[in-house]
Amino acid sequence: MDILAEARKVLEIEATSIKEVCDKLGAAFEEAIELLFGCRGKVVISGLGKSGLVGRKIASTLASTGTPAVFLHPAEGAHGDLGVLARGDVAVLISNSGETEELVKIISSIKRVGIKIMALVGNPESTLARDADIFIDVGVSSEACPDNLVPTASTTALLSVGDALAVVLLKKRGFEKEDFACLHPGGAIGRRLLLRVSDIMHTGEANPQVADSAKMQAAIVEMTSKGLGAVSVVDEAGVLKGVITDGDLRRSLNHYGGGLLEKPVIEVMTCEPVTIKGDRLAVEAVQLMENRPSQISVLPVIDANRRVIGLLRLHDLLQAGVI
Repeated sequence: MDILAEARKVLEIEATSIKEVCDKLGAAFEEAIELLFGCRGKVVISGLGKSGLVGRKIASTLASTGTPAVFLHPAEGAHGDLGVLARGDVAVLISNSGETEELVKIISSIKRVGIKIMALVGNPESTLARDADIFIDVGVSSEACPDNLVPTASTTALLSVGDALAVVLLKKRGFEKEDFACLHPGGAIGRRLLLRVSDIMHTGEANPQVADSAKMQAAIVEMTSKGLGAVSVVDEAGVLKGVITDGDLRRSLNHYGGGLLEKPVIEVMTCEPVTIKGDRLAVEAVQLMENRPSQISVLPVIDANRRVIGLLRLHDLLQAGVI
């Protein structure tokens, strides 16, 4: 057996199945989007076996993109869990055959509650397709397994249609990355989209600053006591004039030798350093630091009047999980 050839054959069959379903999309899909968009309750998705597993994923994707959705096991539904349904909900029933007994049994109960039924079905002539208010044909010509039995291409096509529903809905809702981040506050996505510079910068007594009239001895003492590897140079109003980093200090020591301590800070500082505002996303700070001809590792944080309000290091971004 040619392993790679067999693997490619499976992928080609599954890719073809997605194309088949894509070509069949029509008015029913548009009606389904309008039904889900107009839902004032939640979307309740139900399916059995492999269809149920895909249904769980579709419910999760919808919920994470602005459409409240839950999964209901049809067998549990027939034994009391249909109580999760309420007026204003939409039921989405999934079955390749359209004759799944557990689903067919609960259709009348769902309708009795006054809930619209949308079906994702592989057989347009089936009971489920006939009894649903809207049905989308997700049938494929063949599975990827040799005996055309194991749900493979059919579940791939079904999953793709679920993704299409979720993505079209999020666009129709105007769902933005900030909305997505709010629903994912605990993960890397949330940190990158929600965390702002002001959340992690060093402020107040922890923010190293020195007056622009000071000598380097004072700057070195301030840098050493705060331990952040840099100090902002400010005027009497707190407006940023420059910054001195550990790198500047080493280069200046090599140049001035023992006379460095008495040098004015304005002779050593980097004028017009790269800065950032406190309300900017932390991920923007990463981009500022990395997208430079020579990478920098510290940013003075300023307000609208260029007054220094904090200091941010690359290490702080790393600790916060932004990088």
